[in-house]
Amino acid sequence: MDVDYLGENAAEAAPHQGKGKAPAKSSKVLQPTTSHNQSKKAIEDIYQKKTQLEHILLRPDTYIGSTEKQQQKLWVHDGEQLVLKDIEYVPGLYKIFDEILVNAADNKVRDPKMDKLEVNIDPINNTISIWNNGDGVPVEMHKDENVYVPELIFGHLLTSSNYDDDEKKVTGGRNGYGAKLANIFSTEFTIETCDGKSLYKQTFSSNMSVKGKPVLKPAKKDTFTCVTFKPDLAKFGMIVLEEQTVSLMRKRVFDLAGVLGKTVKVFLNGQRLPIKSFKDYVDLYVKDKDAPRVHERVNDRWEVCICASEGQFQQVSFVNSICTVKGGTHVNHVVDQITKSLAEKMNKGKKTNVKPFMVKNYLSVFINCMIENPAFDSQTKETLTLRIASFGSKCDVGDAKFLKKLEACGITDLVNAFATFKNEKELKKTDGAKRQRITGLTKLDDANNAGGRSSEQCTLILTEGDSAKSLVIAGMSVAGRDNFGVFPLRGKLLNVRDASVTQINGNAEINAIKQILGLQHGKVYDSTKQLRYGHLMIMTDQDHDGSHIKGLIMNFLHHFYPSLLQVNGFLLEFITPIVKATKGKQKLAFFTMPEYEAWKETAAPGWTVKYYKGLGTSDKKEAQEYFADIDLHRKTFVHEGRQDDEAIELAFSKKKIEERKAWLAGFLPGTYLDQSVSEISYSDFVNKELILFSRADLERSIPSMVDGLKPGQRKILFCCFKRNIRKDVKVAQLSGFVSADTAYHHGETSLQSTIIGLAHNFIGSNNVNVLVPAGQFGTRLQGGKDAAGARYIMTRLDKIARVVFHEHDDKLLGYLKEEGQSIEPQWYLPVVPMVLINGAEGIGTGWSTYIPNYNPREVAANLRRLLSGEELEIMQPWYRGFKGTIQEVPSKTAGKSYNVYGTIAQVDDTTLDVTELPVRKWTQDYKEFLEGLIKPEEKAGPAVLADYREHHSDADVHFSLQLLPGQMDPCLAAGLHARFKLQSKISCGNMVLFDSKGVIRRYETAEEILRDFFELRMAYYGKRRLALIQVAEFHMQLLSNERRFILAVVAGELIISNRKKADIEAQLQRDDYDLMPANKKAVVVPSLDETPEQGAEEAIVEHKVNYDYLLSMPISSLTLEKVRAKQEEWDRQAAEVARLHATTPDQLYHADLDAFEAALDERDEEDAKEAELLVSQRGRAGRAGGAKAKKAVKQKKKVVHLDSDADDMSMDDDDEDSDFDGAPKKGRAPAKKPAAKAAPAAKAPPLAGRIIAPPPAPEISVSAASGSAAAAAVPKKRAPKAKAAQASQSSADTEPSASAAPAASAASAPAQELSLMDRLAGRMDHLSVDQAVPAASQVSNTAKAAAAPKPKRTAAKKKPIVLSDSEEEEDESLPSSASEPDEASDSEDDFSPEKKPKAAPAKRVLAAKKPAASKAAATSLSAAVAPAAAKRRPRAKAVEDADDEEVMSPAVVPKGKVRRMRESPFNKASGLAKPQPAKSRMAPAPASPDRNADSEDEVVDISGKAAAVAPAAARPARRAAVAAKVTYKEELSSEEEEAENDDAEGDSDFEASD
Repeated sequence: MDVDYLGENAAEAAPHQGKGKAPAKSSKVLQPTTSHNQSKKAIEDIYQKKTQLEHILLRPDTYIGSTEKQQQKLWVHDGEQLVLKDIEYVPGLYKIFDEILVNAADNKVRDPKMDKLEVNIDPINNTISIWNNGDGVPVEMHKDENVYVPELIFGHLLTSSNYDDDEKKVTGGRNGYGAKLANIFSTEFTIETCDGKSLYKQTFSSNMSVKGKPVLKPAKKDTFTCVTFKPDLAKFGMIVLEEQTVSLMRKRVFDLAGVLGKTVKVFLNGQRLPIKSFKDYVDLYVKDKDAPRVHERVNDRWEVCICASEGQFQQVSFVNSICTVKGGTHVNHVVDQITKSLAEKMNKGKKTNVKPFMVKNYLSVFINCMIENPAFDSQTKETLTLRIASFGSKCDVGDAKFLKKLEACGITDLVNAFATFKNEKELKKTDGAKRQRITGLTKLDDANNAGGRSSEQCTLILTEGDSAKSLVIAGMSVAGRDNFGVFPLRGKLLNVRDASVTQINGNAEINAIKQILGLQHGKVYDSTKQLRYGHLMIMTDQDHDGSHIKGLIMNFLHHFYPSLLQVNGFLLEFITPIVKATKGKQKLAFFTMPEYEAWKETAAPGWTVKYYKGLGTSDKKEAQEYFADIDLHRKTFVHEGRQDDEAIELAFSKKKIEERKAWLAGFLPGTYLDQSVSEISYSDFVNKELILFSRADLERSIPSMVDGLKPGQRKILFCCFKRNIRKDVKVAQLSGFVSADTAYHHGETSLQSTIIGLAHNFIGSNNVNVLVPAGQFGTRLQGGKDAAGARYIMTRLDKIARVVFHEHDDKLLGYLKEEGQSIEPQWYLPVVPMVLINGAEGIGTGWSTYIPNYNPREVAANLRRLLSGEELEIMQPWYRGFKGTIQEVPSKTAGKSYNVYGTIAQVDDTTLDVTELPVRKWTQDYKEFLEGLIKPEEKAGPAVLADYREHHSDADVHFSLQLLPGQMDPCLAAGLHARFKLQSKISCGNMVLFDSKGVIRRYETAEEILRDFFELRMAYYGKRRLALIQVAEFHMQLLSNERRFILAVVAGELIISNRKKADIEAQLQRDDYDLMPANKKAVVVPSLDETPEQGAEEAIVEHKVNYDYLLSMPISSLTLEKVRAKQEEWDRQAAEVARLHATTPDQLYHADLDAFEAALDERDEEDAKEAELLVSQRGRAGRAGGAKAKKAVKQKKKVVHLDSDADDMSMDDDDEDSDFDGAPKKGRAPAKKPAAKAAPAAKAPPLAGRIIAPPPAPEISVSAASGSAAAAAVPKKRAPKAKAAQASQSSADTEPSASAAPAASAASAPAQELSLMDRLAGRMDHLSVDQAVPAASQVSNTAKAAAAPKPKRTAAKKKPIVLSDSEEEEDESLPSSASEPDEASDSEDDFSPEKKPKAAPAKRVLAAKKPAASKAAATSLSAAVAPAAAKRRPRAKAVEDADDEEVMSPAVVPKGKVRRMRESPFNKASGLAKPQPAKSRMAPAPASPDRNADSEDEVVDISGKAAAVAPAAARPARRAAVAAKVTYKEELSSEEEEAENDDAEGDSDFEASD
């Protein structure tokens, strides 16, 4: 703005500057020019219009920069080398020279054949010429402008060939000013060019205001272009072309030699420059020729060279031959990658806190790049402003290979030295000092003498929390406060060995310790005279975490003040008892558990024991006792040499990972630190006490191979099993139960989250959850983080829990003890390896683990292969409900690797549908990723999505993505799965678990885990069988003694009343009654190390034995009915023992696997029903596609019939504890519908678009490692143990001999027996066991049963299931289903399934399903069916009518079923009551002529021709039975009955039975 001076009168208004001072001189104040003070100028002089040429000359700084001299530190060429020095130059003059030079370099881009560039600078004549032999300017007349093209380009403003922005160019020119500016600021400007046809020459003068006529000649030479100009030095304030400016121009010519490289020879003043490459050019800057540097030609457009600087960032960069003095986005693009990657690498595993700016300060960066259509901050082109995404290329220099080269340059050493120096300076800021008064630490109770003359006598006690501080304060009432100070620690101290300076300085506890003790960083101490305290005492709980706190304090001192640990008596600890035993006035204190256990073995009875888990357990009186006897509780740590330093480093340094693994692997159970000594070395503390924490931490983080559980999870299951939690209980309440029952010592929040994790069942969590999620337990939306509070949600044991963790195994486990109570076992023993089914993940001390989930059905199938001695099939990770793809890929490390892909489909050119995410990529996280594709962050690239829509629920995923126009093709080219983050990786190279012996072990394959588990599982099936036999024999002995006792009392042989107990016991001993424990739940279990035979004989019952079990019997037991009941019970136990002796471990395992697969089928059926219900609910809600989806679900649904024992694994109620149940209640359990067959996970509805398949997996080469893994997967042939037994069983089934009939009668067992599982828990169950082989007469009775309807078989079972009563065929009995009502009678029996032997499969004759016309027609079928039916043993059903008269109704069950009834006053047809005429539920059947009312066991004869019943007669007879309101007491469960009825009647699988 124009300004003018204000009149001199303004000076009069200026105030005086001070008293006695002369007034200030008048001055003229500048004011803006206005129409009032410019009245003397014409309006035309005030407002002017300039031509473009005039404007450039008037305001040159807008175009070429300043035309005045400036002083700046720049690189120049002094004639010999490049030097960095302060020079005085005119930026405008340098710029016009550079414009012509860049134009010559651009000609190399237009004409790659150009190979020569000559520059001549003549300061004396003020002449500069630039010549190149590239294509010349076309010597043609421009038809629009009517001038020659060379004149248009060099003599007319705003003319250029770079105005087409759609054309991607990598030249320097852009705005149409460049060469014209050199012409305008020259007194003479000559252009010469030859296009191969004509030679053109034209001269401009007087700042381009005078244009000479062009001279054209025929071409006689090759193409070239030459520009010669004389700068108008007057406009630049010069008289001659100064040397400093010339040196800068010379440097610029060297720039072009380095940028153009060896393809162009560059000459300066007639001499060729010795620069042949960009690398040679960089050498001009580096003084030390031997200094290391990294040169990388990244691609055709990027060339980078980096070396170390002297603490200040330097850059020399070129964009399309333009020297960007101030850098720009291209420099940031390269430098940011290097500094970020290098800083991350330097910080990884180190305590240095290296920031990217620190790395940048030690970089010298040289960049030569070609950028498409570059944009600069101004016409001076000192800074590139074009955004990185528009470069047209990328320079990737952040890879590991490039970084490794940089480290060799010494850059990292320089940065580390600087970072260390800065860290040391920062750490000194928190130093303490020796002074008497400390302020600002309100929780410190300072010793009165601290910081004074007697400071060496003072002891600072660091306690674990405020409660421990209160204990110390109470003890100070005895010891005094002059020499004792106390400060509570909040949690655990930071591991400073690998922490950053920011973390250390930000840690309040460390800063407080430094202030309280007066510690100074970096100082070496030979005594404690310079400290505020002479001793530091640690007082923590006597548990693992307390040991860890001690170790962390040692680590802090050893890392920063190692000399203090060598000062004798500086570091102390205060120990308190773990256990106290009192007896009268005697008191014993134990400081270690091994010490207490050793005393307990020899201690006399009468001692009262109290456990002190923490310092908070001790009261005020005990605190005073501790300090009164402080020498007993105070222990001194002593430094014994280098081994102590190495031990502390081993425990806490990240550099000692492998050594720490070996240290933990060498752990021996029973290791403990002897606290009876007064001095403890640091190595002993680490190796004998701290190792216990590391081991416990490892156990909390790494699961066991056996049950796949960590201790917290195991405690939860133990509590649920112990309390029989089958009804919903709040998670918060359950966590309280666990804490009380299992001595859990950690936070409730952690325990509650573990409970919630056991109940997770969404995709990516558990394949088989053992707890039921009743409430919002979290979903795949946030990976379970969206669970409700523990006080709102409820859980209970899932039905499958006791199928997986069989109750029969509970007594075989080794239970731990803590605080005097028995807690969870060392591990549970599931039927299948749960660590494979639900996976595992954890990080502990020195070790970590990751195991993916596997298909439970594949795991069970492989277990069956091991049972059969077959080769294993390789398993692949599998997640329940996951609809994506899992592909095996080659692995560079040990173990297999898999790529996991989600599902994406292309709907149209701009729409994609995502219907599945990779495993454990949660919906919310993916949504945040999509948001980044709509509005990407800076430097993250262009936007990809216009919008997206969500159609998913909490269980499935469905995103509809709307791409921006033109984005589909790039996404397809990059791969949709990769571009949209729909792929992840699973590695099986870190499968670390504790084995059955508690040893940490790395497994190579899932099959190796399976084999290890199988061997242990089979050993325990032998133990289980032996234990069940011992339980049955124990109860037989008990029942025999009780029966004799009752008979003796009733007969008067034993007088009980009015006698001394000792006399009675003496008589019982004379009468050879056995001494037995009063607790009838006592179970004899063999040792795991004993053989089955030895275990049965040598096992000792650890219970007090006496005669109380007899003398405590109630008076109501002294009846004849009780005698009979005891005898019947004894018979059942005898039959059970015989059956178990004939059962092999393989048969037990097959039965458990059958039950497990049946439970999985039931789960799948429930999932199918939920899916169908969701479809119907959507239909009611009016959602489109409801009917269609419902139809699809119905088409997919399949039906399967489960065995009757599928639900028998549920736990019984706690009220079934009595060993002597009363008479059975009448009635029957309601029939259940058959369960649906297992179906695959519900699939997403078909998409309208094309589903994009994941990229094909690369071929996997067979390496040595994989070969060994494959070999490990091939099991050794295992001969089936039960093959001979199965053959004999088959023979017995098909060819029974008549001579077996007496044996069968003699050894037959009653229909009721005591459940082995319930007997282990002290409860009763109702099982049926018949061990006798049927007589020949009985076999003939199967003709009628053969015509009866057969129950349906599960399609999935390839082998028939035999439910047998014989001792050769009967498998282990299972408990009754928890779903049955409590009214189930004692006569109802459960049977365990067993695989039918292959030796002699029985042939069946299928009866016609059409209803028969009459009873006679039905009867006529018996003769034809009889031969085939003779190969099976029938089982009859007991039918009780309204008059309580029980008869036998013929019904066929799977082969081997025989119905036997025991004597009972409640069963009128059992032989104790007069038999009544038979009333069949199908047709009237006369009583068998072979009935014997006096026999104990009766087999109903259903073979007579007169009584033959065809299945066709079933429906009318059944209807009649229902009309008569009869009650069925049957051998089969409700599921089997319904299956039979449905099969006979041809009803639907889902139709309710009549």
